[in-house]
Amino acid sequence: MSPEAPPPPTRRAVLAGAAATLGLTLAGCGFLPEDRNAFGDPDKPIDVKADGDLVYFNWADFVSPAVFDGFEKEYRVKVIQSNFDSMEGMAAKLNAGNRYDIIFPTAKWAQRLAAGRRLRRIDHSRLTHADAVFGRYHYFADPWYDRHSAHTVPFTMYKTGIGWRKDRIGDDLAGSWNDLWNDRARGKVFVLDDRDEVLAMAALKLGLGIGTSERHDLDRITATLQDLRPRLRGFSSDSYNNLLNGNAVMTQAWSGDMAAMLGQAKDPSVLGFEVAREGAPINSDCYAIPANARHPGTAMLFIDYMLRPANVRKNIEYIGYPMPVGGSEDVYASIVKPFPQCLVTPDDLKADLFFRNTSPKGEQARDTAWTHVKAG
Repeated sequence: MSPEAPPPPTRRAVLAGAAATLGLTLAGCGFLPEDRNAFGDPDKPIDVKADGDLVYFNWADFVSPAVFDGFEKEYRVKVIQSNFDSMEGMAAKLNAGNRYDIIFPTAKWAQRLAAGRRLRRIDHSRLTHADAVFGRYHYFADPWYDRHSAHTVPFTMYKTGIGWRKDRIGDDLAGSWNDLWNDRARGKVFVLDDRDEVLAMAALKLGLGIGTSERHDLDRITATLQDLRPRLRGFSSDSYNNLLNGNAVMTQAWSGDMAAMLGQAKDPSVLGFEVAREGAPINSDCYAIPANARHPGTAMLFIDYMLRPANVRKNIEYIGYPMPVGGSEDVYASIVKPFPQCLVTPDDLKADLFFRNTSPKGEQARDTAWTHVKAG
C-alpha cells in the first residue's frame, strides 16, 4: 500500500545542505548594534495604519494566499514577498542592510535580534486580538527570549518527534528516541539536517540538556550519533516527502510538517507520529518588525489582521502548524486527529525544551560536534 501523492514542496525542506553549512560559520554570530536611533526611536509606539506596501520576509509558503489576498484588498496595499531558507540566511540579509517590514524569527533568533536592538517595540494594546494570544497562552506573555514579548508576537509553535510508516515496520514502537535504532528501519532512517535538533535528540536519549556545550557531554552525544550512522539513509529536513515517497520508513520530524503531510497522504492510517518519552524539543516562530522597517504601521496592521479568528483558522488549515491564538485549538485538533501527539499543549511549553543561545565558545563546540557527526 502506498500513501504517496504528488508531493508539494515542504516548508523547511530547503534547510538542508547549504543552509546547514552556513550555520557552521554564522551560528555564533549576533547582530551588530546599529545607531539606536538611525531609523527613528525603535521604542516609539507605532501608529497602526497603512503607511505603504508590506515588505514581507518569511519561510516559503507559510501564510495562506487567501489570507494575503484579503489583506491586500482590505487595506489597498501590496504584499511584496521574499523568503529565507534558514535563520542564518535571514540574519545575513538583515546584516547586509536589507529592509523588511515584517520578519519571522524563531525564539532563539528573536532573542539575538532584540539583544542587538534590531527590532521595533510592539505595543500589544494596539492589537485588537492580542488578548487571544497573551491572555490564553500565558507562556508567551513573558517568554525567555523577549521580556514581556516587548518586540514579538508568537506566530506558530511546534515540537519534534518521530514519523514512521506503519505499513513497512509496524505500529508497535516503544515511544522513545531509541526507536531510531529499530532494526526493522535500518538503512531507511533519516534525521533532520539541523545541528540543534540532532544533537538534542541524542542528548535527550542520554538524559542530558538539549543545549549542552560541555566537552564531555558533546563527546557522549557524538559517540551516540556515530553509533546511529550505519542505520541512517541520510540527513534531511524533508521529512514530509521522504515518508510520502518511501525514501524513509522512519524519520525525525517536526510536528507541523507531519500534520501538513496528512492532507497529502492517500491513506494516512499507514503513517504514524510519536513524541519520545525522554522529551521533545519545542520551538516557536514570531512576528517581529525590524528597526529599519519602512512601513511599520502596515506591519502592525498585518499582525492584527493575522490574529483575527477567521484568518487564524484559515492559515492553520493551510500550513499545518498550530498558532497560539485562543479559539483556534479545535481547528488544529481536527487536522491532527490521526496524530494527536502533534498537539502543542501548555505542558509542552512549560517543559521549556527550547533551543537557546549559548556563548560563542559554546556555539563553536557544538559546531565541531556537528561536523564530526556529519562526517561519520
